[in-house]
Amino acid sequence: MLPALETALPMLLMWGVIGYLLGSIPFGMVITRAFGLGNLREIGSGNIGTTNVLRTGSKAAAAATLFLDGGKGAAAVLLARALAGEDTAQLAGLLAFVGHCFPVWLGFKGGKGVATFLGLLLAIAWPVGIACCLTWLALALLRRISSLAALCAAVAAPIWCLVLGYPSTVALSVVLTLVIFWRHKDNIARLLAGTEPKIGQK
Repeated sequence: MLPALETALPMLLMWGVIGYLLGSIPFGMVITRAFGLGNLREIGSGNIGTTNVLRTGSKAAAAATLFLDGGKGAAAVLLARALAGEDTAQLAGLLAFVGHCFPVWLGFKGGKGVATFLGLLLAIAWPVGIACCLTWLALALLRRISSLAALCAAVAAPIWCLVLGYPSTVALSVVLTLVIFWRHKDNIARLLAGTEPKIGQK
């Protein structure tokens, strides 16, 4: 359930590095600074992603963060696909996701990867990406808990890959799902305790 490996190792490594560097751009921090909203590390949970940017009270800043964090995952995939191949595209997307979660510029303490996860899935297999976005949206509207919606969308990703006819993306989606669960371990503990904050709650 992997794409055929056709790209030479040096090219794979190059695009892995490019994907990582794209993913490691901390747009949440850049945008909150640009909007004059302060240091995102000192706001809410201190996370650099969209949910925490929303805690600043600026929906515009949160929307921009969501778009750019998703866009960097998609950009890594689309550039690698156009200039190398499908195997390289999946690797670049994975490394963009890793870069967001573990950026070298921030001491490897980054975001939880949900927007980048959705963005790269939209680029790799757009029906799967749309299905995961809708899964997240449905849970977010029903329960108003971003982390729960993200976890459900992550679990659904490999299933959607199979149902929608993209078996070569199953392995990638499983890896992404495992990392998302790891990055949300504190959220999972709060969900089990019933103390996880709702969307927009400071």
